[in-house]
Amino acid sequence: MSARNNPISDSEDETAPLFAARLFPHRSLSQRNFAILMAILAVICLSSSIVFFAMGAWPVVGFFGLDVLLIWLAFQLNYRSGRAFEEVAIWRHDVLVRKISPAGKIREHRFNPFWTRFRVDRHDEIGITGMFLSGEGREIDIGSFLNPLDRESFAREFGQALATVKSR
Repeated sequence: MSARNNPISDSEDETAPLFAARLFPHRSLSQRNFAILMAILAVICLSSSIVFFAMGAWPVVGFFGLDVLLIWLAFQLNYRSGRAFEEVAIWRHDVLVRKISPAGKIREHRFNPFWTRFRVDRHDEIGITGMFLSGEGREIDIGSFLNPLDRESFAREFGQALATVKSR
């Protein structure tokens, strides 16, 4: 699961959040599997380029190399975007959403939990398509990179935690 949550605590420690989650984008291919994929792709392209070179179509060899390079570059950009994450925490008097970009830039959003509204957009077939926090005249999205199952579990737990804070 891409969301790691701390359950709501009944302790009186005001510094500990009642709810905390760190949301990561899902990446289906590990670094090891990526290396295996690139090795297989390189072998296929190399063997194909040897055949074309033997037939006298030597300019095609460069295009096979370009294919491998472009696929490698696309995966590198995908892995770079996968370094982004969000931290969400709820205290009795504060809701914090911290968005960290792949470059490490941090954007922090704070809300008063009593004025904060958690909105979930749903589609009948897909499930949750968006999660938003609004309050004090502004609105931000949360977990836009999560897959549908992780969105469901996060929305359920976060909604319960926010409702618990508001009822206390």
